Amino acid sequence: METIICPKAVIRGTIAGNVANGARQFRGKETDMTIAKILEDREFSVVSCSAHDGIQHAARLMTEKKIGALPVMDGDRVVGIFSERDLLYCVAKEGAEVLDRTVGDIMTAPAITITLDEGVYSALSMMTRRRIRHLPVVDGDKMIGFVSIGDLVKYRMVRIEEEAEQMREYITTA
Repeated sequence: METIICPKAVIRGTIAGNVANGARQFRGKETDMTIAKILEDREFSVVSCSAHDGIQHAARLMTEKKIGALPVMDGDRVVGIFSERDLLYCVAKEGAEVLDRTVGDIMTAPAITITLDEGVYSALSMMTRRRIRHLPVVDGDKMIGFVSIGDLVKYRMVRIEEEAEQMREYITTA
């Protein structure tokens, strides 16, 4: 099952600068760096599965799409996550016969989720604390996106590079 997911609303945000002591400074607060900013203007599809799908099917789907996890869906509602880690632990513990079971038998449930207004630092912290690499983005019960720790780190690195470039510009023009 492949579902096209698009954020319901585009949250507008800019990095605003001000002049203080002749230096350009950012007011780039945690509130400016939200999950909405990551999903903004991003056209993407989220590959998902249902709890009734076979594990072999889900594993094949993750391999074909080169992804590490699938949100497990019941309609528009995310009911769990099926990850490489779930599969590996189960095969190591129970053997290859686990491949004949359903995703619902071994998925991680309930899914840990976030909302569009969640801050990037907060999401990164949650992922580190909970030792997870993927988070469904929800609006109420409806899944509207999916982010990985790689998405969050990439976004943060881009912001760091932007800030560094602006500091270099300031230093060379001062």
